[in-house]
Amino acid sequence: MGILSGNPKDEPMHYGEIYGVWQASMVAKGIVSCYQAFMNHAGDKDLKKILDALIDQAKLEIRELDELLTNNGIAPAPLLAERPPVKLEDIPVGARFTDPEIAAAISADTAAGIVACSQAMTQSLREDIGALFAKYHLSKTGIAVRILEMNKEKGWLIPPPLQLKRPEPVKA
Repeated sequence: MGILSGNPKDEPMHYGEIYGVWQASMVAKGIVSCYQAFMNHAGDKDLKKILDALIDQAKLEIRELDELLTNNGIAPAPLLAERPPVKLEDIPVGARFTDPEIAAAISADTAAGIVACSQAMTQSLREDIGALFAKYHLSKTGIAVRILEMNKEKGWLIPPPLQLKRPEPVKA
């Protein structure tokens, strides 16, 4: 039996795992605050449903990651204050985020979150931590598909240049 074998929850976390878990918790706390503000700005009902799903996912991550940190004697970052709901009409037009702007921001955030989960999974020695980030990776991937479908359906997707005409293959 080698080192770090047995129940992963009894194994110490290495510094990379500690930082990855702490950072993921902190980012999720920022996401909740930011997306609550986006909810105040959003007008599209489909966008609001996705924002709700993203907020719920972030709150789940906060609970699980903070519990992991606390159980290992590490103080998690503090929670941010909940944002109060505001009527869209009360936000001046020039100060509002538009639905396509919100959709672009959550697309980029979700893509970055998927990459961060991949990194945390691969650096983890503890199987339970790797599995936790694999679960988040899967959840974020599912939401990313919904965001992509919504962006296409609403005409909010701005694709990179498309290769419409392909070069003829060279015959040797």
